[in-house]
Amino acid sequence: MNIVLIGSGNIASTWGKALAALGHHITQIYSHTLANAQALANSLSSLAIDKLEELDITADLYILAVSDAAIPSVVEQMPQHLAGLVIHCSGATDMKALSGFKRFGVAYPVQSFSKTVAINFDKIPFGIEANTTEDEALLQGLFSELSSNVFPCSSEQRLAIHLAAVMVNNFSNALYQMAYELLEQKNLSFDLMRPIILETAEKVQNQVPKDVQTGPAIRNDDGTINKHLQFISDNPEWQSIYQQITSLIKKRG
Repeated sequence: MNIVLIGSGNIASTWGKALAALGHHITQIYSHTLANAQALANSLSSLAIDKLEELDITADLYILAVSDAAIPSVVEQMPQHLAGLVIHCSGATDMKALSGFKRFGVAYPVQSFSKTVAINFDKIPFGIEANTTEDEALLQGLFSELSSNVFPCSSEQRLAIHLAAVMVNNFSNALYQMAYELLEQKNLSFDLMRPIILETAEKVQNQVPKDVQTGPAIRNDDGTINKHLQFISDNPEWQSIYQQITSLIKKRG
């Protein structure tokens, strides 16, 4: 397939390199900063552009790899008479955001991406959606070249997945940072937490999280809970977070 990447960030970089390795041709890479487009284009033997009106209107696929907030303005500037399929890869944006095009859809990876971290695409779930069954089949075929877990997914289902991903990824990472700062205050290394982080992550690979919940909240150990709250009494924000999560665990226990 001849593919145009609209964006030059983490997703554009990782997807572009992966698709090119499968034999697809990345014909153009757009970024509003030409230097960014050129840096990725150099590695993919592609043409870098910084004006959306310069898009190749004969490509087979256009991948909008931009932030959710940027999708409306990018769509507004794109030619509307494109021959190929236009998709975005957002979890929180409805497919209808692309309804101005004749052919449109979504390919949403349940994963975070970084240019500097190698990705095993075969393990990444991809939720796909398109406005026609033919293009849904096209996306199924294309992304099955990358992943063994490609599934049809409505915009509402995709939003639920995205929200769940924020909970297990972004929220948990914010708690990791809280723990890091707490330990740092007492001249302790965050390395002490790495084994228990891995152990918990491994348990939920095959079990319902509720069934493997541990800690003072599930045991109704109010003595320990109060000691914890007293220990962080100089940080009301941490206390509030601790109390809310503790309350949630108790209710679900």
